[in-house]
Amino acid sequence: MNVPNLLLIAGTGNKSGKTLMACRVIEQFCHLKPVGIKITPHVHETTEGLVTIVEEAGYSVFEETDRNMLKDTSRMLRAGAARVFYVKVNDDALPDAFDDIMEHVPSNAPIICESPALRRYLIPGLFIIMDSRKINIHKDISHLLEMPHVMFDLEDLESTSPLPIDFRDGKWLYKEKQIQLL
Repeated sequence: MNVPNLLLIAGTGNKSGKTLMACRVIEQFCHLKPVGIKITPHVHETTEGLVTIVEEAGYSVFEETDRNMLKDTSRMLRAGAARVFYVKVNDDALPDAFDDIMEHVPSNAPIICESPALRRYLIPGLFIIMDSRKINIHKDISHLLEMPHVMFDLEDLESTSPLPIDFRDGKWLYKEKQIQLL
């Protein structure tokens, strides 16, 4: 399934800059009222500010309402997202969880999502992979590197302003090469 208004972010390991990239994109396009999504297979305790949207076998979808916490979803709200969703999901239930989120997102709204696993199920308008020279434990993302993507380095991210991406006609575009990565 093609989702041209989805910008999907993965990383080569923990602390690779996925949330920093998501927040930078949200800040750059806040005038378009983007929606942020954080998807994780890890079981985290539900924190204050998360309002339950859906609870099904294999996944839970929450909306973040607290911009004052240190968690990633709060950071996305502070960056200017119109809404932010947090999803705890087993990989096999990921397509259903994403479908449930999309019921709460205006059509063609820019979506910025942290989730490497979602790339197995759909084709985003733009797929970004974050890397960092400071990562001690790298994830095996060789299957993701075979797919069309743009690579950003965390250490270079702060000097890249504005980011070389655009959102036009309901689609994410990478401006460096003036191509659409679908």
